[in-house]
Order: sequence, then C-alpha cells, then structure tokens
Amino acid sequence: MKPVSLLLAVALGTATVVSAGPAVIECWFVEDAGGGRLSKKPSALLLRQSSESPPPRPDLDPERYLKVHDPAGTLLGAFRRYPRDAPAPRCEMSHYVPLPASAIWVSGLTPEQSCPRALDGRWLMVSVSSQVLSLSSLLRPQSEPQPEPALITVATAVLTVLTHTPTPRIRMGQDALLDLSFAYTPPTPKAATSLAPGPPPFGLEWRRQHLGKGHLMLAATPGLSGPMPAAREGAVAFAGWDDDEPFGPWTGNGTFWLPAVEPFQEGTYLATVHLPYLQGQTTLELAVQKPPKVTLTPAPLIWAAPGEAPPELLCLVSHFYPSEGLEVEWELWGGQEGRFQKAEGQRWLSALSHHSDGSVSLSAHLQPPPVTTGQHGTRYVCRVHHPSLPALGRRAEVTLQVAGLSGPSLEDGVGLFLSAFLLLGLVNVLGWAENTVRPTHHHPGEATIISGLSHCSNSPRLYTLGSCTLQSLSSEQLLSEKTKDIHLLRALEQQFSKFLFSAPLKNYQGPCRAFAYVGYKL
Repeated sequence: MKPVSLLLAVALGTATVVSAGPAVIECWFVEDAGGGRLSKKPSALLLRQSSESPPPRPDLDPERYLKVHDPAGTLLGAFRRYPRDAPAPRCEMSHYVPLPASAIWVSGLTPEQSCPRALDGRWLMVSVSSQVLSLSSLLRPQSEPQPEPALITVATAVLTVLTHTPTPRIRMGQDALLDLSFAYTPPTPKAATSLAPGPPPFGLEWRRQHLGKGHLMLAATPGLSGPMPAAREGAVAFAGWDDDEPFGPWTGNGTFWLPAVEPFQEGTYLATVHLPYLQGQTTLELAVQKPPKVTLTPAPLIWAAPGEAPPELLCLVSHFYPSEGLEVEWELWGGQEGRFQKAEGQRWLSALSHHSDGSVSLSAHLQPPPVTTGQHGTRYVCRVHHPSLPALGRRAEVTLQVAGLSGPSLEDGVGLFLSAFLLLGLVNVLGWAENTVRPTHHHPGEATIISGLSHCSNSPRLYTLGSCTLQSLSSEQLLSEKTKDIHLLRALEQQFSKFLFSAPLKNYQGPCRAFAYVGYKL
C-alpha cells in the first residue's frame, strides 16, 4: 500500500509542476512584406496539452501553430516557473537562416564557410520577453503539419538562450550579476553522431548598447584557442557547459558579472551564444539606481503664533539616481480633524545639483499659510517617491507648535535648569577673577594696564561693566613724574575701593610726563 501511495504522491507532484504556467503562448509571426514594410500574422506556441490531441485552432495557419518539442527542457521549464498572476509575455516569431558568425574571434567555430547539409530546411526564431524572463529559441519545424483532428506543426527547440533577470535593478556601487543559461540539442541524430562525443565548442559574447553607442564587454570561446578581445570594466563571465553527455542535449551557463556598477554602465546588454552556423541572443535592460536621502529643516519643531505663517520648510532630497521619476509631495497630518490632507501653501523645486559619482540632489520648498489654533500639533510631511524606493516612498516630518497653547515640557525644564546653572557658574568665575586681579608695578608711579579702557580726557568719562562703574580721572589729578605720588594715592584710596591700573597718558601735552590712576566703586 505504501508504494502505491508514494507513487500517487509523486504523480500528483509532477502534475502540479507541469500544470504551472501558460499552456499556450500567443505570438506574432513577423516577415518582410516588401517595400520596406513588415507584415504581422497571428501564431501560437503550444507548450503542453491537457488531452491526447492538441486543442484545435482554426484561426491559425497550421504552419504558424507550433507544438514545441524540447528535449533539453529549458524552454518548457522556463514557462513552468512562470507566475500565474504575471502579465502575458510578448512573443514574436520569424524565419531564420543558419550562417557562420561574422566576428573574427569566433571564426574557429566554422572552419568551413558552407553550411552543412544537416542544417538544411526551414528554421524559425522565437523571441519571448516579459518582466519575468527573456529568451530566444531556434526551432526546427517538421516538414509537414500533423493531420486531423487538429492541424499543428511539431517544432524541436535546438538552441535556447534564457535569462530570468531581464530587467535587473542594481544599486550604484554594487556588483551586477546578469543571469544567462542556454541549451543545445543537435537538430538531427546524424548531426550528433558526425561530431566528436561531448558538447561542442561555443562562443559567448556580451555587448552593451547605451545612448546610441555599442561596446563589446566580453568574449569567450571555451574549447577553442586563439586571440580574444580583452574584457572591459573588469567584466567576468562564467562560460561553460553544465554536463558532458556524449550526444546531447546539453545545457550551459554564461552568467555575466560586472563589479561596482556606475551610472554610465546602464543600458541594453545583448548576450549571444555562438554555435557552428547557429546563434541565439537575448537582451537585458540594466538600470542603475541610488535611493535618495530625505531631510527636512527646520526640525523637529516649528513655531508660529495664531494668524502668522510658520517658517519656510526645506526638504533636501540628496544623492539619488536617476533624476527621472522623482516626485515630492507635501502632506499635513493630525490636528483636530486627525486625518491626512495635502499641505497648502506656495511650493517650488530647485535645480538639480550633480555630484562626482553621477548622483544628483535637489531641494523642495514649502511656505505654509498662516496657522490657526486648531493646527497645533499637526505634522508637515515631505514624502519622496522614486523608482529606487518602495511604493510608499521615503518621508521626513516636522511638528507644528502654535504659540500659547502648550506649557513647558520636561525638556524645557531641563534646559532652563542647565541655563541657570551655567549662569551661576559664570557669575562665580567673574567674582573669583575680580578678587584675584591686582596691578603689577614695575617702578613707582607706573603699573601694567589690565583693562582696555580708552585714554583719560580732560573731563571724567564713565564706562559700565557688570555692576561696576569705572571712572577715569580728570586732568587735575595728573601726577608729574618728579612728584611723589604717595599723597595722591592715599587720597585715591579714600575715594575708590580698589585701583584698576595706572598708566602713562600719551595724549598729555604738558611739560612733564603724566600718569592717570583708574579705580572703581562698588
């Protein structure tokens, strides 16, 4: 009983995997209509069928209704992983002619310029792209469509080139890893046995196209010798076959690695796999991104009296890339209504500032209108949207305080206490300095100036410093250099509490050198 249960579970699991993804891919068959015009006709790829016979499609030409036979399983496996809720992929189909590669470095794959007879017949190239994958596949259709009950053409997938990262978004400065896998099935048993056992040599090519310019980034030919173009910008590829079956099919890896990407490295990357007379190519769109930093000033609080306008708000959006797709919104949250609304007021954006790393910055400005008491506690929010950010974007906010509607907070009390403590300390330091300062006399009648007061004049002048009134002496109190100043000093001691300094009078025009003594009263 257990083996039956196990077999049933395996069968159900397999059915679940097979049933995932689309069963039919709708395509357009594109061909030259002459005169420089292209014609598009409907076609379809049948990946799997739920019954023994394929569903009829009377609307399609049997040659454009293709049932895919994929011995390697790469093409069909890619669509088994296709999400059910993803948009339908875009598909185009066209004729293909096997030819030798034109690049010199890959000429070793085709020593004979003539295409072998094993590749004769009708060939089709299918290109499929979506947000989930991007692939191209060379199909070899059977010569005649299958008969009733449903006319359909069986086509074998010979060479499939696939990536599961068609639109990589890489943050500036990080490494880019571009996924690439491929598979090859010999088109006929004769073609497989005519070659040496094992996977054939191949060529791998990565190119970048951006702003109308193309560059060969990397080229490799595993299994062949000869000169190769040098890789650019430190690019590396993991080029090789994954297995070594004697007659195929074979799968391989050509993943591309680019270190520390910068804005100039974004663009369309073309990955091409070269086999003798066959080439498969897929495209990837590499975008470089850098999310912005958002700061709002003044912050975290702004004050305004009722009826007055708050200060202008500046939202700095800095160091982001690309410049396209940036949106700045101003919002107002809270208040008596307690809900969100768009902020009113005059708003404008600055010009872009460019930085050396390729990123840019700008500032958004908002001048809010006069406030009311009902807006106390509301928050002004600067919200920024950018392709590098989540759907909700990134935000910064400030809180509006209307004057007179809130008492002192704990932080205010702490600030007042610290201010008073510092002021008390400053007063004590000044008092200590006042009590310890003394003039230093170098000889009788002269002392070092310890204050930057102006010279004495003929009439008394007053200077105020703190609680002290400083008074310069008048010309009648001048003392000759030849006169002993003891009596004058005693007189001054009775008039003043302390002496500040004594110094020569430079502007005195008398016959003798004169001195002024300056003191103060408390």
